[in-house]
Amino acid sequence: MSFAHQKLGEIAVAIPGATQLFREYDLDFCCGGAEELSAAVQQKNLNLAEIEAKLLELRQNAATPENDWTTASYDEFTRFIVARFHERHRAQLPELIRLAETVERVHAERDDCLTGAMAELQALYEHLSQHMMKEEQILFPMIRAGNYAMATMPIRVMEAEHAEAGDQLETLKALTNNVTAPADACATWRALYAGISTFIDDLMEHTHLENNILFPRVRAEV
Repeated sequence: MSFAHQKLGEIAVAIPGATQLFREYDLDFCCGGAEELSAAVQQKNLNLAEIEAKLLELRQNAATPENDWTTASYDEFTRFIVARFHERHRAQLPELIRLAETVERVHAERDDCLTGAMAELQALYEHLSQHMMKEEQILFPMIRAGNYAMATMPIRVMEAEHAEAGDQLETLKALTNNVTAPADACATWRALYAGISTFIDDLMEHTHLENNILFPRVRAEV
């Protein structure tokens, strides 16, 4: 079976483990979820056959997911997003900002020292803080109450903000050499990059669940 003409977002929903595979190949299944696999692979000069083989293996070995968010209640789904991702981002970003400030200050004399990562993380924190508050106070209660038609406009706003956060992640990756620390980096530097990598994984999974599952479900109710 070929996945070439399937959309990244559809594959990410259908095959457990596909999101991690796409992260390994730096394929945007969140904000770029509407793009076909073949086009996304071509843009990055990747091997389509190799990726398709890994997707097929994932599908053949897939276990039943613990939670099927395509059918879960909206109450359970939205509360999971808040507990698993919103609260996690609120804990992650202040610590990453602190670590980035330390690395940029202590290693400022190095030619390969990252510059601007702290500012970008701070901007992401401010952006996501407002974004998550709007979801928790406006959009999610609207969805739980069954006001699906009313929710369509806030959903468009959230999708636009997801795209903005995606752009910020790309800037962060560029500033950090694709989150790759120098071979002689200190423990703080390595901890910062490990934390950034985890944050990127979490934010992409968070965005995927909303863009590719929650929001399409709500639109289909109208």
